[in-house]
Amino acid sequence: MHELLSPIIKAFKIAELRRKILITSAIVIIFRIAAHIPVSGVDLALLQQLFASNQFLGLLDIFSGGTLANFSVISLGLNPYINASIILQLLTMIVPSLEALSKEGEMGRQMINQYTRYLTVPLAIVQSIGMFILLKNQGIITQISPIQIASIIVGMTAGTIFLMWLGELITEYGIGQGISLLIFAGIVSRVPVVITQTVSVVDQTQILNILIFLGLAILVIAGIVFINEGRRQITVQYARRFVAGKGQTGAQTYLPLRVNQAGVIPIIFAVSLVLIPSFAGSYLAQLNQPQLNFLGRILSANFNPGSLVYNLVYFGLVVGFTFFYTAVIFNPSKVSDEIKKYGGFIPGIRPGIQTAGFLNYIMVRITLTGAIFLGAIAILPSIASQITGIKTLILGGTGLLIVVSVILDTAKQFESKLIERSYEVFARR
Repeated sequence: MHELLSPIIKAFKIAELRRKILITSAIVIIFRIAAHIPVSGVDLALLQQLFASNQFLGLLDIFSGGTLANFSVISLGLNPYINASIILQLLTMIVPSLEALSKEGEMGRQMINQYTRYLTVPLAIVQSIGMFILLKNQGIITQISPIQIASIIVGMTAGTIFLMWLGELITEYGIGQGISLLIFAGIVSRVPVVITQTVSVVDQTQILNILIFLGLAILVIAGIVFINEGRRQITVQYARRFVAGKGQTGAQTYLPLRVNQAGVIPIIFAVSLVLIPSFAGSYLAQLNQPQLNFLGRILSANFNPGSLVYNLVYFGLVVGFTFFYTAVIFNPSKVSDEIKKYGGFIPGIRPGIQTAGFLNYIMVRITLTGAIFLGAIAILPSIASQITGIKTLILGGTGLLIVVSVILDTAKQFESKLIERSYEVFARR
């Protein structure tokens, strides 16, 4: 226990790290307080009944941190921001001006982030309108005056912007990646609710099924850690150099290629997109027009969290986004040029184009392994729930993926800060 708490104790002895931890904790507390501030004009009792009886809305509520069931001012969560990030990253690959901007270093990234913020606002407005219409058709919203409608839409949009700002504050002044940490906090805050629901609906005959779920959870955690920590070490040899007329043996280093280069981002992207058909189906099913009503019923039937179509699409999106995000953050040609620039080469591979091709060859294969694993883990709890009949734990795999990945990434940042601080103290001596 002392060894586990030792890094935290050391961190609190360092003023800078102590400040970062306290800022992160304070922002997470503010996020949870905001999650319980409801929008006016909503029948909360009917709303909670609706979420308890609808698997799709329950899934959406988990990833919003329980803000939807309370219909709080941050009900939309970070979904509009995530969708805006997806759109901007796609545009970066097909729009030359954005592609050039992404290559301009830190200033280019800041500009793209600013565009993402701008795009988040209209997306939040559209999603606010959609949520209002859905709840109005369900009889949840009791007041429909123009002022009430405007206050709900403006309030929910402002809540998303506020949440986005909190995430960026954590990234800049706290520990870890802010957006991921807020999603993590939302999921963890719902764990007691999920456990309570599970205990209330299962009987003694299903104890074995619960034990199976717990065993799967342990395997999922072990698998996530194994894949996230997996590396393919590529040997890089540097040519012999001459310093002051004397030859020096070239150094040999390793280029570590991660099996899961994209981290938790593909899961967040996939969840954001796979929920859209079900949301659209719920809305269209309420319309009086026969064709749209029929389409809505088809979407609702095929995109509920337990359906085959939902799981296949979810799996495909996770795999696709893993490859897409890896391609965005890892450029074999750029890495090859950097190796060549400093006089390095991969033994047996010519510098330049052949090195880039070799790195791409390796990266595609190890990414395929990581992508298939992530996709399988994401849909595994859904399959298990169909076998065991326990529906309240259907979100376990996706939730664990995000929670464990965020913990690992944050712990690494925390550890690097401690090491960096140790080196600074050593250098001053």
